[in-house]
Amino acid sequence: MSRRGHRPSTGTRDRPRFWGRHAVTAALANPERTVRKVWGTREALAPLSLPPVLPVTFADVADLGRLVPADAPHQGLVAEVEPLEEIWLGDLLDQGRDGQQPLVVLDQVTDPHNVGAILRSAAAFDALGIITQDRHAPPESGAVARAASGALETVPWVRVVNLARALDEIAEASFWRIGLTGHAPRTLGETLGTQRIAIVLGAEGEGMRQNTQAHCDELAKLPISARVESLNVSNAAAVALYAVAAR
Repeated sequence: MSRRGHRPSTGTRDRPRFWGRHAVTAALANPERTVRKVWGTREALAPLSLPPVLPVTFADVADLGRLVPADAPHQGLVAEVEPLEEIWLGDLLDQGRDGQQPLVVLDQVTDPHNVGAILRSAAAFDALGIITQDRHAPPESGAVARAASGALETVPWVRVVNLARALDEIAEASFWRIGLTGHAPRTLGETLGTQRIAIVLGAEGEGMRQNTQAHCDELAKLPISARVESLNVSNAAAVALYAVAAR
């Protein structure tokens, strides 16, 4: 059984609010997620099987719009939740010791929509989990949950204090660490062998920091056309995860 760390108890203001059908229903279906309250239109709530102890408030579309950021596509559902308990990197690596599931390591990727999209791709290609720093990464939020389309509840997300130290631990678990950068001499396909893979991606715009690159076993590029300089980090993650799955 995975060991998890407990976050300090938070007040109501610190609880994220999720919106949208996929994010809210996935949170309700996750036994490790505590949902504190749900708001919704009668139409959106009708098909849901909600615990009788869960506070539910019927609301119209305008009222729901005031609970979330402007123009957030809430689809008639909003939920207030507790953040998931922390997962230790060592426990995640132990869980995947007998398989070939890849890891995704993010170096200061701060955009919640990108992190959410990467979680969704990680779920689609059966990644073991994603690794970020505890700082320079977004917290759980409605924007992350919405972009992840339910994957925030199913893909383990490990936050670490020191990314270089985490990459060392990942190497000790027999992962081949491939950092994606457009300046690499070889393509990702040329660097993929039969070993377990950890894909390392850098921040939007700046790319991987030098120290992060130094803790990769190899650097690789995606074979994209010269007509574009680079891919968005979430698109690059999806392409890389497909390449690992299809090797």
